[in-house]
Amino acid sequence: MKNNCTTTCSRQATDKAYSNQHKSDQNLPDKKRIVFISPYDLGRQPFALAEPSAIFTRAGYDAKCLDLSQQKLTDDLLAPASVVFIYLSMLTATRIAVEAMPRIIKMAPLARIAVFGWYAPVNEKFLRELGVDAVFGGEAEDDMLDYARSIVDRDDHPARNKTVVNLGRIDFMVPDRQSLPALDKYSHLVLPDDSRRIMGFTETTRGCKHLCRHCPVVPVYRGRFYAIPADIVLKDIRQQVTQGAQHISFGDPDFLNGPGHARRIIEAMHEEFPSLTYDAVIKIEHLLKHRDLLPYLRDTGCILVTTAVESVDDKILEHLDKGHTAAGFEEVVQLMSENGIALAPTFIPFTPWTTIINYIELLEKIAELKLIMSVNPVQLSLRLLIPSGSRILELPKEETCITGFNPASLGYSWVHRDQEVDTLQENIRLWTEKAESQGLDRLQIFNGIRRIALKAAGRDDLDVTKEQCGDSVPVHSESWYCCAEPTEQQLVSF
Repeated sequence: MKNNCTTTCSRQATDKAYSNQHKSDQNLPDKKRIVFISPYDLGRQPFALAEPSAIFTRAGYDAKCLDLSQQKLTDDLLAPASVVFIYLSMLTATRIAVEAMPRIIKMAPLARIAVFGWYAPVNEKFLRELGVDAVFGGEAEDDMLDYARSIVDRDDHPARNKTVVNLGRIDFMVPDRQSLPALDKYSHLVLPDDSRRIMGFTETTRGCKHLCRHCPVVPVYRGRFYAIPADIVLKDIRQQVTQGAQHISFGDPDFLNGPGHARRIIEAMHEEFPSLTYDAVIKIEHLLKHRDLLPYLRDTGCILVTTAVESVDDKILEHLDKGHTAAGFEEVVQLMSENGIALAPTFIPFTPWTTIINYIELLEKIAELKLIMSVNPVQLSLRLLIPSGSRILELPKEETCITGFNPASLGYSWVHRDQEVDTLQENIRLWTEKAESQGLDRLQIFNGIRRIALKAAGRDDLDVTKEQCGDSVPVHSESWYCCAEPTEQQLVSF
């Protein structure tokens, strides 16, 4: 990460240039250029650009979207911009944005730089030091629009001095996806037979009513969620099907936060597009509570559910305030198997409370439940992130092993009491990155991880066989994960 005089001086020059331009140019175009940038969104066409773009277009602005996972920064796009809004939904995206910021500022010398998304409010201080002028969180579209108007009118706006987090309801519009790359350029759904389906992406709700300690949604939404009107969601699905979508991935933090709302949408979607499949993110506790819905999900085209398990140790789950137990996870594995829906569990294997034995037990449980093919290998290297505002900070410091806030990692650093655990995590991270780059399959990567862990415990054992690893499941072709550090290629791709 770079944080030096270059960025500060660039922002000072930008301020002067903007002031001079505003004073002298009496022929400003009626439609002011607004650019929305997504650094990274898990290989999906970003809903979070398309939706505000529609709102700004309706208001008369020349709104453009730029996805850095697919497109390059260009002077033609950025030079006329009045405001550049950068979407920061996750660690990976924010790390990429930080690297791209100096180029964005240079290419858009007259623009104000604003950020929005889960990782924007919690990193306000650091982002402003990089040259960010305004910070938005929550249901921010109306505030972002007011801010853009204030740039022209030279009004004072709260976002210039403090973060604006709005948890009020907004008037949603059908996302405007016209200036984004075509769907077939993005991540596909890969089926067990290696066939592919063009994948669309949308959201039915925003925020979350749960308060998991480690979740980046919580510091912004604080247990609130908002339903996007069903007709808006369905129109968005319809336009993506027209653009070639054969599968829809629902990106809600939890698809069953509003089970009735979800059911209305999938019922209408299935009636109109009976061959359209979909996947969703659902909590363990919701899969148990709403088990009666599982046959309906299957019958309406749900072929994959992602669920944040995080750990198979009940004490760690209590620390994270996950709302489920290890036994509940095992019950869900059985339920999903009985209902014919593939399960993709996710984990945060390295926490301040993880031991080497804990980690090995996690690997053995994954193998025992025949979930090796269901787990994205990069997850087995992940280390607990503690962003500003995280509920992890509510726990006693001696329990969390926190050493202080580290701007370079966009969160609070922690050092495990057992140095061998931190060493194990780093060794597994390096191995996983190398194995992914070499194109090894999930079983090969898993066995490599398992060997490293067993060696750290002074143990040895036979590799897991293909017969023990379970069936292949549908997967997104983008293998990276939202809590992972970006790759070197991602940091320079723009």
